[in-house]
Amino acid sequence: MLDGDTRAFIIQHSGCEPKDEALWIAALTHGSTGEKRNYERLEFLGDRVLGLSVAEWLYQNSEEAEGRLSQRLNALVSRATCARIARDIGLGPHMRLGKQARDDGGLDSDNILGDVMEALIGACFIENGFPAARDMVRSLWTDTLAGKTGKRKHPKSALQEWAAGNRRRMPEYRLVERSGPDHASRFTVEVSVHNVGSAQATANSKQDAETQAAEEFMRKFG
Repeated sequence: MLDGDTRAFIIQHSGCEPKDEALWIAALTHGSTGEKRNYERLEFLGDRVLGLSVAEWLYQNSEEAEGRLSQRLNALVSRATCARIARDIGLGPHMRLGKQARDDGGLDSDNILGDVMEALIGACFIENGFPAARDMVRSLWTDTLAGKTGKRKHPKSALQEWAAGNRRRMPEYRLVERSGPDHASRFTVEVSVHNVGSAQATANSKQDAETQAAEEFMRKFG
């Protein structure tokens, strides 16, 4: 059964009264608890609902070409963005994790926060349909949609264009280290350009580490 604080949290941020409590509990439950129902299937669904909701908003509110729309969409629905919004609304304390996952910092993991955020969107979709889930997304993403997320050139694209413009070889990315448990992995990536230099970054996913490494390279050499 949902406790009072979590029920109020769901109503506040989904705009809907939970009817099937087991559904919402599953959306908040990490596999480390050992419970059969967890957020994984709901996260799969919520990810698609989020993508469609944001894509529709972009189509309605922007005259940009397909390439720029895709760039913004990818940034707006990224794991990092989902996790940031989850932190902004205080999702962490309502998540249900096993002791080991908690001890490993799971309550502040981008991977887990992002997945649970999408699972809650999935739960809203199942109980109330797409219009309600879309309204939930637009409410939670209001400031992000109106801001500059995804408007600037992606760091990896910027680095590739910089290398080409300066007649350098294309950037090479190398996984230096992977550490931590599966649910809270940390990836260290190095990017290098021949005869220029290299830069490293560490993040919760290999993709994010590559992005941050490219950004650090441009800060140092660009």
